[in-house]
Amino acid sequence: MACLPAESMLPKVEWADMPVSLGQYGMSEGEPALREALAADARALGIACNASQVMVVSGSQQTLDLAAKLYIDKGTEILLEAPTYLAALQIFQLFGADCITVPLQAEGPDLVAMRQRLEQHRPAFAYLIPTFQNPSAVRYSQVSRDAVAALLDEFCVTLIEDEPYRELSFDGGSARPIVSGLKTASWIYTGTVSKTLLPGLRVGYLIASPDLFPHLLRLKQSADLHTNRLGQWQALQWIGTEHYREHLLTLCEFYRGRRDAFEDALQTHFSDLAEWNSPQGGLFFWLTLKQPLDTRTLLDVALAQDVAFMPGEPFFADPDANHGHLRLNFSHIDPARLNEGIKRLASVVRAAQNLKAA
Repeated sequence: MACLPAESMLPKVEWADMPVSLGQYGMSEGEPALREALAADARALGIACNASQVMVVSGSQQTLDLAAKLYIDKGTEILLEAPTYLAALQIFQLFGADCITVPLQAEGPDLVAMRQRLEQHRPAFAYLIPTFQNPSAVRYSQVSRDAVAALLDEFCVTLIEDEPYRELSFDGGSARPIVSGLKTASWIYTGTVSKTLLPGLRVGYLIASPDLFPHLLRLKQSADLHTNRLGQWQALQWIGTEHYREHLLTLCEFYRGRRDAFEDALQTHFSDLAEWNSPQGGLFFWLTLKQPLDTRTLLDVALAQDVAFMPGEPFFADPDANHGHLRLNFSHIDPARLNEGIKRLASVVRAAQNLKAA
């Protein structure tokens, strides 16, 4: 059910040359050389920044925790996509946020609805995943990104832009990060090596506008002093190197094949049950059932058939008003079991729909 990378594609890493001095305490901001490398990558994407705005965090999940601590009190309004990343929603709600949502469309958020929300509310920030979004796999168009940036500038709303899947593009297409188009709004841009290297390293990063960085740094210091230096050193052996670029090409080719095989199985077994868009990157298919039902009620039945999936309802701030979606992870499943697994899941859905119609 989780977004697990394929274990066969986890790269072999070497530790022999790691300096012993990395066993000592380090800087809260992160290793200077890694911060420089991450800033260089960000500038290549169009983000105007330098290393002094980069913080290495314990997985990009920590960015969300730090942002929640910085911004959210009970009743604080925030703006989210619908659907959105489940763990982000859980963090924000844990801190007491009032989640205002904007529906996602094929090329980004519903811009009319977004303007209406911003006119009617004053969210502390907008949390968006514009590149191969989790769970929907939507990739915002450049036009949509520019329009979102203009709206956030107009209403002076901070943007938290989460991009864990940017490098997992199957068609080579790309669009500039939204933060690169902001003129006045504050921003936090966050990413990770968990989807491209080793999730067990627990190394992510945030880049923040200068007004926010000192506050986030103090929160980082109080949370865990600094991200583990061993993982930072390993990440530095890859970021910005030729062998990292080669690894990404191999990884994307591998996941493209997994995506294609998964879609073939869906076409065989789910074409009468659901609709979906073929993901151009990331790790997920997002299915919308033609006859909606609460997919949470299917999970135990599916698990009894040795099939796992993620019900769609928890990805919404109002789950009971959003029945009929499933998130399926295509990266981790054994290809030898794929067709049978999709067949069993389709049988579970079909049986539930027949029972509901009876």
